[in-house]
Amino acid sequence: MSLPLDGLTAIVTGAGRGLGRAEALELARLGAAVVVNDYGQPGRDGSGEASAAPAEEVADEIRASGGRAVAHLGDVSDHEQARALVELAVRTYGRLDVLVNNAGILRDRMIFSMTEDEWDSVIRVHLKGHYNTTHFAAAHWRARSKAVGGPVYGRIVNTSSEAFLAGSAGQPNYAAAKGGIVGLTTSTALALAKYGVTANAICPRARTRMTEDVFAGFAEPEDGRLDALAPEHVSPLVGYLASPAAARVNGQLLVVHGGMVAVVERPRVAAKFDATKEAFSFEELDELLTPYYADRPPNETFAAAEVLGLKRD
Repeated sequence: MSLPLDGLTAIVTGAGRGLGRAEALELARLGAAVVVNDYGQPGRDGSGEASAAPAEEVADEIRASGGRAVAHLGDVSDHEQARALVELAVRTYGRLDVLVNNAGILRDRMIFSMTEDEWDSVIRVHLKGHYNTTHFAAAHWRARSKAVGGPVYGRIVNTSSEAFLAGSAGQPNYAAAKGGIVGLTTSTALALAKYGVTANAICPRARTRMTEDVFAGFAEPEDGRLDALAPEHVSPLVGYLASPAAARVNGQLLVVHGGMVAVVERPRVAAKFDATKEAFSFEELDELLTPYYADRPPNETFAAAEVLGLKRD
C-alpha cells in the first residue's frame, strides 16, 4: 500500500525541536524522504553555539523507523547556506518536492525598548529565512517545469502566527515578520501556480521552546490525553498540505491547534465612505469617521484566553 508522500522529498527547516521535529516525523511517516534542517543553537533567541545534534537526532529517529532522512546544519537566514540546503536535497534524493519553512527565533521587547539588532535578527531569521529557501526551491521547480514542458510537483508550507492576526504587544518584530510571511506566501502562490506549485501558510498554536512563556499558565493534561497544545496537532495539516490531495489549496492561511483547523479569509471592507465633493475635507472625515469609531468596541488587545480559545486552570 503506497503512502501519500511516497517518492517525494521534503525539506523542513528548524526541524530539530518542537513543531519542526513533529512536522519532519509526520512527513517521513507519510513516505517522504526528509532533509532535516536545524542550526542547533540552544537559545530560543538564536544565542549559543550552533550544533548538528538536534538535526542529527531527528534524522536518526526517522531512519530508525524505516524512513529516509539526512541532516543539515545551516542557518537559513544566510543566502548561501539556504542554497546549499536545497542543493543537498536535490543531490541526495534527486529532486525537491516539499518545502516546510519553520525556523525562527524570538527577541521580545516593547516597541519603545527594542534595539535595532533585536528587530533585524528576528526579521532576518523568520522573513529572510523564508525568502531564501523559497527562492532556491522556486528556481528548482521553474527549471524542472521548463525541462519537462509543463507543471511539476511542488508544495510550500510557511509558518506565520496569530501574533500577526491578533497583535502581540511585546513582539513587534515577530508580528511584523509573520505578517510579511503571509504576504510572501500569497505572492509566491500566484507566481508559481503555473508551474504546478502551491504555497500556503499556517498559524500554529503549540507548546514548544518558542512559546514556553505564552502557554505557561495552561496546564498539560495529567490523565494521559494528548496535550491540546502538542505539536502533533499541527503536523497532520502540514502533511496534508504537502500531499497531492491539497492540489487545489493555494495561497491560503490556516490556523491550527488542538484538533481544530480554521480557514482565514482575506481582509474584507467593514465600512465605506464617499466624499460629497471631489476630495475629502478634514471636517467631512471628522463627521463620518469619528461617530463610526465611537460606536465600535475599543481597539484593545484580546485577552490571552479569548485569542487562544483556551481556559487557564
